[in-house]
Amino acid sequence: MADKKHPGKDAAGVPDDGTGAGVPSEAAPDAASAGDEEAAASADGIEEDELTVQDILDAAEREVAEPTSEHLADLKRVTAEYANYRRRTEANRAIEKERVTGDIVKVLIPVLDDIYRAEKHGDLVPDSAFATIAAKLRASVERLGLTSFGTVGDPFDPTMHEAIFQQPSAAVDTETVGDVAETGYYLGSTLLRAAKVVVQVPSDG
Repeated sequence: MADKKHPGKDAAGVPDDGTGAGVPSEAAPDAASAGDEEAAASADGIEEDELTVQDILDAAEREVAEPTSEHLADLKRVTAEYANYRRRTEANRAIEKERVTGDIVKVLIPVLDDIYRAEKHGDLVPDSAFATIAAKLRASVERLGLTSFGTVGDPFDPTMHEAIFQQPSAAVDTETVGDVAETGYYLGSTLLRAAKVVVQVPSDG
């Protein structure tokens, strides 16, 4: 049996008033498709602009691998400050060590003076117990950096000798140490005590 077509309706069953208003429009799917593309493009744009953890790590690695001139300047400054700090620390440590050593040695200087006077007067008998103790004490203070000076015949030096008496002598052409009343001492390069000496000076005749 042949199908009956109802007047006023198209094949899709949509009423047709003859004006074409009932016919589905092809522009509608196109508009929807365009809207979907715009939304997808917007979504892609958001994903492209989003900063990931890997991006941050990559940027940090590039910064470490290629330090800027500002970072290099900071590194040089910190290195120089640390070097200066080490120099100051070492210098202060050396000064403090010398100060403490000097305090210890100054206590022993009167004992060394007694040993020197005993030796000068012949009271320091070789191989005696007193001589052995004196030798050990002198060796100990020498290891601390203490050195004695002041010997008969040395040229007189006012920076290290203290003249307690002047004695004219025809045997000398310049001021010379004629006798040592008290030995002088250096601790390293520091003068602890000047030597007290009798100075022989050239006589006028």
